[in-house]
Amino acid sequence: MINLEQMPAILDALPDPAFLFSRSGKYVAIFGGRDNRYYHDGSGLVGLSIADLIEAEKADWFLEKIDEALQSRKLLIEEYELSNKDVKGLPDDGPQQPIWFEGRIQALEFLVEGEEVVLWVASNISKRHQLEVKLRELSDTDQLTGLFNRRRLEQDLALHFEAFTRHSTPTSVVMYDLDNLKQLNDRFGHHVGDEAILMVTGICQSHLRKTDIACRVGGDEFIIVLPGIELEQAVQFSERLKEFFKQGLERFRADGADVSVSLGVTTFMPTDTSYQDTLKRVDDALYSAKKNGKNQIVIA
Repeated sequence: MINLEQMPAILDALPDPAFLFSRSGKYVAIFGGRDNRYYHDGSGLVGLSIADLIEAEKADWFLEKIDEALQSRKLLIEEYELSNKDVKGLPDDGPQQPIWFEGRIQALEFLVEGEEVVLWVASNISKRHQLEVKLRELSDTDQLTGLFNRRRLEQDLALHFEAFTRHSTPTSVVMYDLDNLKQLNDRFGHHVGDEAILMVTGICQSHLRKTDIACRVGGDEFIIVLPGIELEQAVQFSERLKEFFKQGLERFRADGADVSVSLGVTTFMPTDTSYQDTLKRVDDALYSAKKNGKNQIVIA
């Protein structure tokens, strides 16, 4: 049996830091988490307040979780990101990069200085988080170009279509592919075809806003989603893009391999029942561009 005199040593040896927070967000006590490879020493925070040490938005989030744990009396499990620069009063010793934590928050059955308290155990899950991010990227990303794939395209289009139906937020869609890529592959090899795809990808990415997304949905088929853009603006964007594609593809032109780009353009319409209607319309527009001679833009 252990005795009370041994408890401080046991608590201090906890591999992850355990915080006692009052309802008002005061650091009542801190135990464990002494390995500075994974944590910063928070012992100097005891007696201070979350609201005084952490920027307002994050401080409010912490206080909300403390209140939620006290109200529910159930264990809460939350993931969050924090760095030593977010918390005033922490030493520079410790991890330099922001840390991802899994917080386990449990209300305790006693008061400290008249206030309810919670136990908040914070585990460093940065490596796990990085792996999860990488796995999500792999599942959403085309291997050759680094663009998003059809899976991610449909996720984002569903969200934008919901915004369109609820708030009439416009979103336009551009679909394009490379004309005569097969002839280029047959004449010079697939590695040259891949170079053309990568060159077009680079041009496309350089002309996108942060809110736009570009996806590779087939061998040489691509879709660009332009949130907040009306059809007329999308057509102007497509015309500029086509001209840049033309300039970039000049070096791939040769006898029997005249590579160009065809494009279809459309936008969400009130008659669309889902984003699938929009995709079909832009696909039909691209098909028309190919059928009618290639190297052109068709507006749906």
